[in-house]
Amino acid sequence: MKCPVKSLDNKIVGEVTLPGEIFGLPVRKDILSRVIHWQMARARQGTHQTKGISDISGTTRKPYKQKGTGRARQGSLRSPQFRGGAVIFGPITRDHGYSLPKKIRKLGLKTALSQKLALGELLIVKDFKCETLKAKDLEQKLQVMGLSSALFIDGNVVDSNFLFAARNLINIDVLPQEGANVLSILKRKMLVLSEDAVHHLEARLK
Repeated sequence: MKCPVKSLDNKIVGEVTLPGEIFGLPVRKDILSRVIHWQMARARQGTHQTKGISDISGTTRKPYKQKGTGRARQGSLRSPQFRGGAVIFGPITRDHGYSLPKKIRKLGLKTALSQKLALGELLIVKDFKCETLKAKDLEQKLQVMGLSSALFIDGNVVDSNFLFAARNLINIDVLPQEGANVLSILKRKMLVLSEDAVHHLEARLK
């Protein structure tokens, strides 16, 4: 399928052919959901932890004798029913990530790209080269293009001026092609690919 190629000045400078096996797949919300949950699980730090009874500093003696006091029997002041005591079955430091088949991950990325194209939220730009690194100059160009929430994906190396200029713009993200992922693509309204990114994604996903 043919798609026009624009410049950052919002002028059509050519066209590119997008392969149907990558950009023309039916939208499967189940696949997108699986990949997003997998990404979010991997992003969790998992550093939460509570103290078990062996982690509480304190005496190990019995609080009072077993019988004759009229109170419930107790074996330790470090038990969870006492103030400053342990937490039973509390969270521990662990990795929340899990494995997801490569085929599912690849299909998820293809589905996300296809969804953006189907909704008219995909834009192909020749390159992301900027003459200056001022955020104000880039913001003006994006306003002309109608981009207020967008993810820009370039080739292996992103133009340094563009990267610095976009760094302070709200709702504008920039990634190299190797960092393209489902969550980042669906997070922003528009997906903007450079010609170089299209060729790299085509080689990566075929």
